[in-house]
Amino acid sequence: SAGTRFRSSHPHPRLPPMIDISKLVPRLDRPGRSAVSGVPQGLDAMLLPEIAHAAGKRVTVHVAVDDQRAAVLADQLSYFAPKLEILRFPAWDCLPYDRASPSVAVTSQRMSTLQALQQPAKKKQLVVTTIGAVIQKYVTPFRIRQTGERLAAGREISRERLASLLQSNGYFRVDTVADAGEFAIRGSIVDLFPAGSEVGLRLDFFGDEIESIRRFNPSDQRSIDQVEHFDILPAVEALMDEDAIKRFRVGYRERFGVTATGDPLYQAVSEGRRLSGMDHWLPLFEERMATIFDHVGADALVIRDSGSIAAGQSRLDSITDYHENRVKAQAAEP
Repeated sequence: SAGTRFRSSHPHPRLPPMIDISKLVPRLDRPGRSAVSGVPQGLDAMLLPEIAHAAGKRVTVHVAVDDQRAAVLADQLSYFAPKLEILRFPAWDCLPYDRASPSVAVTSQRMSTLQALQQPAKKKQLVVTTIGAVIQKYVTPFRIRQTGERLAAGREISRERLASLLQSNGYFRVDTVADAGEFAIRGSIVDLFPAGSEVGLRLDFFGDEIESIRRFNPSDQRSIDQVEHFDILPAVEALMDEDAIKRFRVGYRERFGVTATGDPLYQAVSEGRRLSGMDHWLPLFEERMATIFDHVGADALVIRDSGSIAAGQSRLDSITDYHENRVKAQAAEP
């Protein structure tokens, strides 16, 4: 481990050169770690883009101590580094063994980032994540490539088929679309709020043909403009296709016995219904699991906050305590 100090080399934050990293660049391709000191929060948003560009074609990953820190850093990077594609990958906003599922806003953003990492990059990519997200496992890159479907004006697809497609990808049917992961059908119009998008989409059908696709603001339901096509991304991580449901059923019976087939969770999944908290059973839905490093590549350049290791241990301790409390609560049940 080696230490290097940095100072801003220009008074204007958006005019290069912002940071002199000449001493650090030779170390980027060497094995081992380098410790960078003298970089307070705020200045790191100017340093990271310089490092990312110096890393060449490799994806750069920054591991923050928590989601609040990651959100602030991502906003700063969007300003200081407009030429970079900033990809947020937050941790779940709940702990394993929780009875509640992570929010749709969080899971849709995670799936959007994983999908973006599997596409040809138009700009240099910098992933901003947290130690909580890093220590968790999720679906594999191959599974991500299997998801998603493109809809375009002129395509023929029945509204019933579209509703089934959306529900299998974790979207919830509502009367009026307001949040990510929702869709509504009103006669010949289908509104949906795609995962990873900031606005909704309004599909106008003529029979079974998509006649037009318009973006709209969910807050006032007014149309913004028209688009040629869009890709449906999953709004959840526990994908419930036929094979995934079959894997879950087999794995659940193997672990809990054939008598467990009467459990509400087992019955709901068997019927293709989503139940709160089922995301925590993700390993039973998948053949194998992956980490963020499987998605960014083995040669990715990883940068982490100085307190990230301690934050990770704290999260693991919280998970252990949560599990022990659930076990005690279950043992106390009649």
